[in-house]
Amino acid sequence: MKKGLILLIVATVLVACSSVKRSEKALNKGAYNQAIDIVVKKLQKDKTSKKSQELIPILEDAYAKYTDQALSKIKFLEKEGNPDSKKEILTHYTRLDQVQNKIRPLLPLKINGQEATFQMNDYSSQLIQAKDDYAAVLYNEAKKAMSKDTKLDYRNAHKSLNELQKIDPYYKDADQLIREAHYLGTDYVFVELKNATNILIPQRLERDLLDFNTYRLDDFWTEYHSINRRDIDYDFEVNLEFRNILISPERVHEREIPVEREVLDGVTYEIDRNGNYELDSLGNRKKIERYVVVKGILYETTQSKAITVNGMVEYYDVEKRQLINSHPLESEFIFEHVFATFKGDERVLNKEEHKILRNRPMPFPSNEQMLFDASSEIKNRLSAILKRNKFR
Repeated sequence: MKKGLILLIVATVLVACSSVKRSEKALNKGAYNQAIDIVVKKLQKDKTSKKSQELIPILEDAYAKYTDQALSKIKFLEKEGNPDSKKEILTHYTRLDQVQNKIRPLLPLKINGQEATFQMNDYSSQLIQAKDDYAAVLYNEAKKAMSKDTKLDYRNAHKSLNELQKIDPYYKDADQLIREAHYLGTDYVFVELKNATNILIPQRLERDLLDFNTYRLDDFWTEYHSINRRDIDYDFEVNLEFRNILISPERVHEREIPVEREVLDGVTYEIDRNGNYELDSLGNRKKIERYVVVKGILYETTQSKAITVNGMVEYYDVEKRQLINSHPLESEFIFEHVFATFKGDERVLNKEEHKILRNRPMPFPSNEQMLFDASSEIKNRLSAILKRNKFR
């Protein structure tokens, strides 16, 4: 127990020494914030220990230098008068206030009985003014961007207004402007299905293919519609055009499969010359497995029917009335069902063959059903095309 206590004391001393060295190193490099963080973290645990006496002067020095550095930078930026500097000024005042709030709960701090000096300032007026100044810059940036009347500028305006609302949620008409910027910055895409084949596509299938809730395509700046809304000026159109639908005849293929295997037919026991059973090392009678060759014929029938759908996904710029891009789309679905009968010794059959024997003939799917069966793959391929090929 005594040894454990000694180790704990040694570890504590080493950690304290490490804190002093690390904070001094940060201070000497001009990383005042880092030095403050190291010392504050240590003093929060114990501000009256012997090692704390070495840390308090470091904190005092780092705080004074950080405050002087930040206020000097603010003074320079204010003299410069660049609107782009308003955010930096706000950041400096915010950090000054945060640093004070880290140290304030630890005060008073004493070095050898003498109270250390930490000049605490009230930055509330400066913070309010800096927020107002930065908010005005963001608001003006947004208004200027929106006046350019392009999608990307509306999106930039939205970014500025979003930043503005973090500072002041009720600033002027920012709430209305951010909704307007989002609406005007969004790409609206009308998707239409066209059938250039001689096969009728059921309306239910068309609705299913154009159900974009299942595609999860919409993002913050893109909205897909399958119904043309008169109140929206569409930016892009996507045409999903079926150009060829091939449906094969219903096919039935029969074949005879001779099956022959060696199977276990029973066991006998070894007998010695005296007519006694031979025993193994455990005292059990030695077995001799007896195998025989069994045969049979599997009469297998395969029903099959296939559909192939070929099409094209075309992207159009509505304003320019121009084809932007096109992507081929192809899907295939094969219906296949196997059943069988058997003649012979059933011991010859394996598990898979037994399973096939339990199957019965099935009605062939209709052409309409084949289209629906193929639609799942069509949707997957269409979704992949739309996700890979964004508009901006």
